[in-house]
Amino acid sequence: MSKTYAGARLRRLREDRRLSQAALARMLEISPSYLNQMEHDSRPLTVPVLLRLTEVFGVDAGFFSERDTTRLVADLRDALANEITADRVSPADIAELASRIPAVAGLLVDLGRRNHQLAERLAEAAEGRGQTVSALPRSAHEEIREFFYRRRNYLHDTDLAAEELATEIGIRPGEVVRVLTARLAERHGVQVSAADSRVLHHYDDARRVLSLSGRLRPGQQAFRMATQLAFLECDDELSRLASEDFPPDSDAWSLARIGIANYFAAALILPYRRFHATAEEARYDIERLTDQFGLGYETVCHRLSTLQRPRLRGVPFSFVRVDRAGNMSKRQSATGFHFSRAGGTCPLWNVYEAFATPGRIHVQIAGMPDGQRYLWTARAITRHRGGWGEPGKTFAIGLGCEVRHASRLVYSDGLDLGNAAAATPIGMGCRICERIDCPQRAVPPLDRRLAVDENSSTFVPYPVAEPDA
Repeated sequence: MSKTYAGARLRRLREDRRLSQAALARMLEISPSYLNQMEHDSRPLTVPVLLRLTEVFGVDAGFFSERDTTRLVADLRDALANEITADRVSPADIAELASRIPAVAGLLVDLGRRNHQLAERLAEAAEGRGQTVSALPRSAHEEIREFFYRRRNYLHDTDLAAEELATEIGIRPGEVVRVLTARLAERHGVQVSAADSRVLHHYDDARRVLSLSGRLRPGQQAFRMATQLAFLECDDELSRLASEDFPPDSDAWSLARIGIANYFAAALILPYRRFHATAEEARYDIERLTDQFGLGYETVCHRLSTLQRPRLRGVPFSFVRVDRAGNMSKRQSATGFHFSRAGGTCPLWNVYEAFATPGRIHVQIAGMPDGQRYLWTARAITRHRGGWGEPGKTFAIGLGCEVRHASRLVYSDGLDLGNAAAATPIGMGCRICERIDCPQRAVPPLDRRLAVDENSSTFVPYPVAEPDA
């Protein structure tokens, strides 16, 4: 069994909780000197200490494993692409940095992304298409995706508060709209009104009226009513959580409040313990869960990706929503799966196959370049405004987990989970993918010199030269 050295991550967790070495040592029932040696990688984490750490910090044991750096390493390769190409940084350097000093690695990722955005804006300005070059912040919506990404798509206090409210008011499948309507009226004096308009919902605080479009299905109505309850009952908590990452009254802060309120809404209409137990019993059969709870496919998939409560964890899923062009409008993960931010994900990923047969669930065992394998389900969904000839929107919803959890899913039945050769080899986007022999590659690999020969061609679009060539 390999030894686990994770001093930097252990030290960062302790500092984030504002614990001294002596205080944490008492909680772990070890000596301060022993803890100091572990934080400086002089001694490995033992199994008993690792188990106590998972209880103290509420994190999965996998957080301290080498596999946990997969996502950070991929982000570094993405952000430092030019430096890798110029041989100023080696893959080994990147792996060492991500493992030993993750906080510094994260800072480099942020700086690399800002530099990439600056170059893009300058290029646009040079072509006469840019509006300004002076203000180059990352978009507020991208900031919100990172807000949830950093928290592995789980907000513990918010989830508990929503579940407590669900118990208090008696949330049950089939009666959610009625119960929420009563809560809004009795506690807050808010009346729910039907409105046939292009706006899906609108809350008039002066009149205390929540108007919902007649085009919304019952499950969609319930979600928007639950979101409004979050603003009415947890307003201070929404602001506190948003202020952890963003300055008050900024666009990102306001969007964070909406995102947290939406999280609360999902946790209210799908209370954690009940939904977790039902999901486990159904072996995470998404269609059974949508029927039982009366909610949409995307809502159920997103809630499944949040089941990471300490001592009552569900399968750690990654969740993604993409369109036909490969634009990723949602991405959240409770795993180490890396989502490309450099434009374009892997065309061999089954989320794109789903567009060919909307309504059907596609299943794929996908293998990443680092050897990790995932079970992915994907299904295309289409939404319409309701009128003939009005444009709709189509997305593919992907939900995936590491193959070690796959046997808990009904979608694994009949698959050869132990055969690595049966996995479809995918990557994290052609720009940073390490698969040099992929016939689907769209751009040359970052850190390899191409084999340019005018007298021959290969099936692989970008053949690379041998290292000693």
